Amino acid sequence: MVSLTEIRAHTSTLKTLSPGLVAVFVGGTSGMGLSTARELVRNTQSPHIYLIGRNQVVATQITTELQTLNPSSTISFIKSDVSSLRNVDTVCAEIAAKEKKINILFMTAGYGTLAGRDETPEGLDRKFSLHYYARMRFIQKLSPLLTAAANDPDKNANLSRVVSVLDPIYGRKAPGPNFNDLDLKRTFSVPRCAIHATSMNNFTLEHFASTTPGPSFVHSYPSLVQTGIFTNARWYMKPAIKTLGLLIRPWSVDLTESGERHLFAATAPRFGRGEGSAMGSDEVRGSGSYHLNWDSEVLGESKVLRELREQGARERIWKHTEEVFGQIEKKGKYES
Repeated sequence: MVSLTEIRAHTSTLKTLSPGLVAVFVGGTSGMGLSTARELVRNTQSPHIYLIGRNQVVATQITTELQTLNPSSTISFIKSDVSSLRNVDTVCAEIAAKEKKINILFMTAGYGTLAGRDETPEGLDRKFSLHYYARMRFIQKLSPLLTAAANDPDKNANLSRVVSVLDPIYGRKAPGPNFNDLDLKRTFSVPRCAIHATSMNNFTLEHFASTTPGPSFVHSYPSLVQTGIFTNARWYMKPAIKTLGLLIRPWSVDLTESGERHLFAATAPRFGRGEGSAMGSDEVRGSGSYHLNWDSEVLGESKVLRELREQGARERIWKHTEEVFGQIEKKGKYES
């Protein structure tokens, strides 16, 4: 376990980074995204924070709060439902028109549900889209800006990091995703969706690490955090969810601590590239792809991941992902 003392010692060094760090928070108006944004604003010089979310009223309140924490900060809110990949493209185009680089892309967008498949007009399940497809589309579209940050000649300005908060541990479970139905149009269930989203995050982040020069990629497990993830649950489920929340509270991670740990994941040199970095998820030190547990420790090797990798999982998942992106870009809907 990486102690909070060690994490706070690292955080205290962030003021030495050059002013003007740019960070994009997808799902940054609540929960772990907001908690991490708070820590980033509090501990850096003149950061520019983009918050992507759906609630303008809440975003206005958060903007005031963050600018009070650090009057030198710039907070920009972009209202969008990013379960739509075309909306993701619009958001990315807006950011790219304003920025020359992005230092941090931090993604927590998603929600908890026990309901069945909720298909979007683009032919994807809404939860699955938020947990996987939209996140990978953000990375793909913003990669040039992330690479530009990594190539900054100023060593105090070349931080370039992507963090996807979901669950790399669950994505390591056998037998892995169903390669005959990766989008789950035919065999959807909530447990299968969880396996697919987490496993596909694992392998596609490895793909980006191997093909995108500069940025490093972290898939982080937050553990049990009181975030309000079930806000959109159906009314008849909310009493049970509230009771469950009370029962798990003694074993949950405090939201503020989660924010501190995720800022560490987003900025610590050990999760960068090359010599001195941690062991990568592909069992190569400093490879640029990392799986983190809630306590900020890198997860060890995985026999399941190794076997799936040898079966071409990374390539097969990316091929499918490209097909989804291509169809939605061309005709607005994916049809498997």
